[in-house]
Amino acid sequence: MTKTGLSLLHELSIKGNIGYLCHAASVDINYNHGIDIVKSIFGSRLKKLFSPQHGLFADVQDNMVESNHFHHSHYDLPVYSLYSDTRKPTAEMLQGLDHVLIDLQDVGTRVYTYIYTMTYMMEACAENDVEVIILDRPNPIGGLKIEGNILDLNYRSFVGRHELPMRHGLTMGEVALMAKKHWGIDCNLRVIAMQGWKRDMFFKDTQLPWVLPSPNLPNAETAFSFVGTVLFEGTNISEGRGTTKSLETVGHPALANYQLLDQLKSIFQSEGLTGFVLRPVSFMPTFQKHAGQVCHGYQIHITDFEAFSPWHVGQVLCREFYQHLGSTFLWKQPPYEYEEDLLPIDILNGTDQIRKWIESNGSVADLRSLESSQMSAYLEKRAEIMIY
Repeated sequence: MTKTGLSLLHELSIKGNIGYLCHAASVDINYNHGIDIVKSIFGSRLKKLFSPQHGLFADVQDNMVESNHFHHSHYDLPVYSLYSDTRKPTAEMLQGLDHVLIDLQDVGTRVYTYIYTMTYMMEACAENDVEVIILDRPNPIGGLKIEGNILDLNYRSFVGRHELPMRHGLTMGEVALMAKKHWGIDCNLRVIAMQGWKRDMFFKDTQLPWVLPSPNLPNAETAFSFVGTVLFEGTNISEGRGTTKSLETVGHPALANYQLLDQLKSIFQSEGLTGFVLRPVSFMPTFQKHAGQVCHGYQIHITDFEAFSPWHVGQVLCREFYQHLGSTFLWKQPPYEYEEDLLPIDILNGTDQIRKWIESNGSVADLRSLESSQMSAYLEKRAEIMIY
């Protein structure tokens, strides 16, 4: 059984006042929330709570829908939203604190914003002489497989602040160490490593309970398909939001899913992309894209988690949908995640080269070439900070 940093908190020597950055998934093996655990250990020294995107309770649905600061009546503590008028804590928010505990469940994908809430917190704590303590948690999609191109910093945004591939193969604690060693965020940092977690483990292997870290990731398996389906946020293709299978299902009202299926099967087979089945589905989103309209597309059923390469599958699907739908296929226009000028697809991909690859109907070999650029440098840096 894996023990997270939260489960090891009682063993730490921590003096002074504490802030706690957490969310709905900050629970222990018995579903006890971290706020209760921190409060039971440190009592009145727990002074402030902080929350990331989607809010303290993972109840806020969409991008650029902010959470307000509020006072939690049960815990009698202020809650500062770091997805509000600021994404970086202010000096006032950190005033009176000696330590900030960061206890967020990540999903192992560059565009998931909790790692950036963490690095912003690290920057603010460095400026205000506050120690950062990471209570590490598993990367639910494992720590071995790396997928996707390295972010081009010209396309930096809140869904991509640092030079990471889409599937980065790091835990939160390791991202924090990367930030300190390679990204110039020199805060006073402690990482409380997990016990019993190995790089080849997926979330199902940890025996830990899954609590959705954001509204559209209801189970750990969805974290795998998310690597490839999240890019459809940059298009007019539905990624299944407004259904019970969000980020496992993609589609569009004009997509001829049965007509396209054999072609897709042939492409995936020829490229050696295995470990999944595309099942034709029709669905009607209750909100967001195409709400109230019947969409036709596919649910991605993962049959082999080790073989499945979701980033490659997602990019090939996007290329084929672009060719199939023609002028009906559209790139989403700005703003997106507070970026007013760059196309959402380009900040999601961390480059404009993949969009151009899709538009030119490029080969998978060319996609792999884009992916490999600067990968060796990333792997060298990653090797220097790996804990597990």
